[in-house]
Amino acid sequence: MKNESLDRLRSRIIKIDAMPAIPVILRPLLRCLDQPAEQVDMNRIVELVSYDKSIAAQCIRMANSALFARSTPAETVRTAVLSLGMWRVRDLLFSNSLSQVIPTNRWVVDPSVFWRHSLGCALVARRFAEIIGYPDPEKAYLAGLLHDIGVLVNCMVAPEEFKIAIQKAAAEQIPLNEAEQATLGFTHCDSGRILGEAWKIPPDLIDAIELHHDIGDPNRGGPLVAMVHLSDLLCRLRDLGYGYYEPRQVDFANEPGWLYLAMQFPGLADLDMARFTFSLDDYAREVGELVATVFAGRGAA
Repeated sequence: MKNESLDRLRSRIIKIDAMPAIPVILRPLLRCLDQPAEQVDMNRIVELVSYDKSIAAQCIRMANSALFARSTPAETVRTAVLSLGMWRVRDLLFSNSLSQVIPTNRWVVDPSVFWRHSLGCALVARRFAEIIGYPDPEKAYLAGLLHDIGVLVNCMVAPEEFKIAIQKAAAEQIPLNEAEQATLGFTHCDSGRILGEAWKIPPDLIDAIELHHDIGDPNRGGPLVAMVHLSDLLCRLRDLGYGYYEPRQVDFANEPGWLYLAMQFPGLADLDMARFTFSLDDYAREVGELVATVFAGRGAA
């Protein structure tokens, strides 16, 4: 039955004229960031920022904000990029370019809420990676950032049904994917995989997109899926979800993703889960500042 629903979904995606196209800067940005941090080309990042006047203006505005307390104003893109740091600029590039994938009037969820969750999950996934000794924390960050891109597809191909699914999730206080399955016959994990394949996103990131709610056999997706799964859970439990409360108790020590990571990375045993969970409040503030900057003047935040 699910395969029939996915076949219908693929058919709708193929036929729809407004199917999200990969943003112009996203593919070169992915290539640029798919390298060790010390090898990322700052000149290329400045070039990508300069492609979009609105993003360039946001970088300069953020660099000149009280948050960074510069003694002299940043007046050029290069100065702003150096002031903000490469990874904060990366956040602006991603969130801005993906937010423009679909028209403002086609968003079924509040885009600022969507980005609070995506960026929060990215930060938590990177922190997980650092703690356990995963060799590529920035890949974990990227997986967290992109894990819910299927939401973009559902906004485009099934806006009315998706709206009903969101209302059902909020009313029943259940995970969004469960409400989608009941209403649509597929979830944002399914549609996200289809979009990821269309955009030629690397396979390991596509696995994180598809499996982050139901990791099944952890060996299939590996540590990247496990980290995104746990990060998504943590964010939804700490007010970085989709704007409604999920009254659930999670025993992380017995979560399949946690058990898998514990076998692969002994460093997980050193994680103080209570302290780590409370640190999400700091992430929430950081994410809030970024989202406010991205949506300033759009009336969406």
